Amino acid sequence: MDRRTCLDHLWRLARPVLESAAAGRLHAGLPLRCAPGTDAAERARFTHLEALGRTLAGIAPWLEGTGGDADEQELRRHAATTARQALAVACDLVHPDRVNFAEGQQPIVDAAFLAHALVRAPGALVAECPAAVRANLAAALARTRDRLAFNNNWLLFAAMIEAGLHRLGAPWDPMRVDHALRSHQQWYVGDGAYGDGPRFHHDYYNSFVIQPMLVDVLATLDEPAGAAGAWAGLRAASAARFTRAAAVQERLIAADGSFPPLGRSLAYRCGAFQLLAQAALQHRLPADLAPAQVRGALGAVIARTLGAPGTYDADGWLMPGLAGHQPGLMEGYISTGSLYLASTAFLPLGLPPEDPFWSTPAQPWTQVRLWRGEDLPADHALHDG
Repeated sequence: MDRRTCLDHLWRLARPVLESAAAGRLHAGLPLRCAPGTDAAERARFTHLEALGRTLAGIAPWLEGTGGDADEQELRRHAATTARQALAVACDLVHPDRVNFAEGQQPIVDAAFLAHALVRAPGALVAECPAAVRANLAAALARTRDRLAFNNNWLLFAAMIEAGLHRLGAPWDPMRVDHALRSHQQWYVGDGAYGDGPRFHHDYYNSFVIQPMLVDVLATLDEPAGAAGAWAGLRAASAARFTRAAAVQERLIAADGSFPPLGRSLAYRCGAFQLLAQAALQHRLPADLAPAQVRGALGAVIARTLGAPGTYDADGWLMPGLAGHQPGLMEGYISTGSLYLASTAFLPLGLPPEDPFWSTPAQPWTQVRLWRGEDLPADHALHDG
């Protein structure tokens, strides 16, 4: 997939969310779809912050980036201005289209995705926002602190919110972060994978949440007094685990862009490969995994999951499914806004066009190479503590 095609996919996905939110019409425009038997009124309380926070989490590196042809640069300026206006509306307590940070457990999740966007775009989404908007954002994130995160990947949502507050220049709580970091160190199960809480799950939550947030929280926040080097040790260990997990993710992608449909939240589509996308963005890929090879693999996944008939409704909003419209994949905690975690597959657009990820000629990925008979070295586990 070339850069222009990738950007077209991203903007098709993000545009309805950002432009509706900026115009103060996200509540009116975003259709509410949820699983049969789900309390639709309950999901309606959360779906707007879901859509905005998750869209921004994926588009943020591109908003922060530079370069590209004249059309890309103009689109980036429009998208960044639109995103900042969307944030201004969403966090304004007197605006009728504000989103909910204060009620229910779900806002902890999507305040964290929004905070992740701030971490990924400290210029475009923080420094270039007016001071009043930054203050409102900080107050909105802090509003989630009166509820407890569950004892699983949710601890990283609480930690990421603190990283977002730090990015905004607001006080942050080292205890919330330390608890999340130490818990995930205990939940490491080996070979680059963490349990989702005390138990391991065969799903994509190491990519949807755990490892991207873990390494970015550690990269954003300095170890506080009293940590006795624990954060520094985890920073090094998590980096190695992250790189191993990226190697595993690349090997999961079949020659046709499909991947094993394991576990929950498959309706997040190509967002299942956020970890691999972030590894490419941050130059954390294994040394033997060429960036252009990853570009081909991610491009195939994006085309397979976002190019199928039925992916979007007539107004351009995402429909539930993995490859087309498949409402049976919606769990009770999923609504239309949840689906926009698919945006995180596009993180490498934050790299400039001259980066090897974009500038190197296309290369086939591992499954393509192996299944056509190419002789490759064997895969090996990561043996660490």
